[in-house]
Amino acid sequence: MNAVDTLRVSVTDRCNLRCVYCMPPEGIRGIPPGEILRYEEILRLVRIATALGIRKIRLTGGEPLVRRDITRLVSSIAAVEGILDCCLTTNGVLLKDLAGGLKRAGLDRVTVSMDSLRRERFEKITGHDLLHRVLEGIEAALAVGLAPVKINTVVMRGVNDDEIVDFSRLSVDRPIEVRFIERMPFGKRAQTRGCGLWEKEGIAGDEVRRRIESVFGPLEPASPAVPLPGPARLYRIPGSLGRIGLITPMTHPFCHACTRLRLTPAGRLRNCLFSDNEIDVRDRMRAGCGDEEIRDAFETAIRSKPRHTEPTFSANHKWMVEVGG
Repeated sequence: MNAVDTLRVSVTDRCNLRCVYCMPPEGIRGIPPGEILRYEEILRLVRIATALGIRKIRLTGGEPLVRRDITRLVSSIAAVEGILDCCLTTNGVLLKDLAGGLKRAGLDRVTVSMDSLRRERFEKITGHDLLHRVLEGIEAALAVGLAPVKINTVVMRGVNDDEIVDFSRLSVDRPIEVRFIERMPFGKRAQTRGCGLWEKEGIAGDEVRRRIESVFGPLEPASPAVPLPGPARLYRIPGSLGRIGLITPMTHPFCHACTRLRLTPAGRLRNCLFSDNEIDVRDRMRAGCGDEEIRDAFETAIRSKPRHTEPTFSANHKWMVEVGG
């Protein structure tokens, strides 16, 4: 098994969008504020995790930028010795106003989740007419040097697959890495809602590549532009400044190579996105435990990390927003 080097920290289960594959349109019952990890608790966990080999911290949500004083947390994490990469995944709605402060705080780069470049379609997928805000946020991130900016796009047949070429074009003249993600059956009622419509709406990454190459010609293999790269298979349109990434959990599973742990907003460690097995570290900290006990919890999560060769989608019964994207 590969060494675990990445900790994805979900700082909130709140979000200002309602993407169809992340939560139900009516939203979810949020975690009470007192049960959300405090910044001081997150920082303690990051320091302990770093001593065990964690080198990359990705802040997620919900939407992490709705958490008050998020730049303070970024600054604290970026200062931890041993962290090579501090990054953040956002829907981009609040990014325009926060990009500069995040960069100054020590954020290395940002990933923006965006599934359409068309206003009406964006509103249908997310529940809000805010595409212009997201595009402004991407521009702001590029302007302050949060590069490469990554764009995550969940490809859905009959929904947004006619935009594959349009998204790919974003990588030609700018340091943008567009990553196309296969839709996954994830979460409660996964076979009828959310990401559970693979048979009807799923598109294999190989088909996405063929569509791109039908317009731009053969893609070139590309090397990662960042330390500790993730699961994307990376390519480049010849002569482009950016990259194309294919994330293919359905057709080319990468579970056996996963190097991630996850920390939920309520302080539960998860060693697999698709499993409800969790270790509570929040209550241990609040009961006054020492660092050694928390270290043992991390080591248990790492040792018990699944070795399966494909995702066990049915083992998870939470919405994506409850776990952390």
